[in-house]
Amino acid sequence: MPEDHIEIKDLLLRGIIGVNDWEREAEQDILINVTLTADLSEAGSTDSIEDTVNYRTLTKQIIRHVESSQRFTLEALAADIAGICLAQNGVERARVRVEKPGALRFARSVGVEIERAAD
Repeated sequence: MPEDHIEIKDLLLRGIIGVNDWEREAEQDILINVTLTADLSEAGSTDSIEDTVNYRTLTKQIIRHVESSQRFTLEALAADIAGICLAQNGVERARVRVEKPGALRFARSVGVEIERAAD
């Protein structure tokens, strides 16, 4: 079976994330990268959106979740996003990287990366 990938790169959103009181008061930048593993061979043959993962629909779901979830940890938010990805038809694995730009002094960002597989 082919191991093809769909990538969503540098999705920059704003939301509540963090454990400190001041982090819960105002939205922060959240940078998301997603790599989906799926068999894309049929879509390559048919040229039909019905035969692939609709990444536009998926991205809208991720945006809605991030803007409303108010998670405490990047780990939990990454797991949420992986679950959203794996709920899409045809997605076998999801690698999700979530970062908080500027969260650490002297660092561009801090982030977590997880990979989850469909059951």
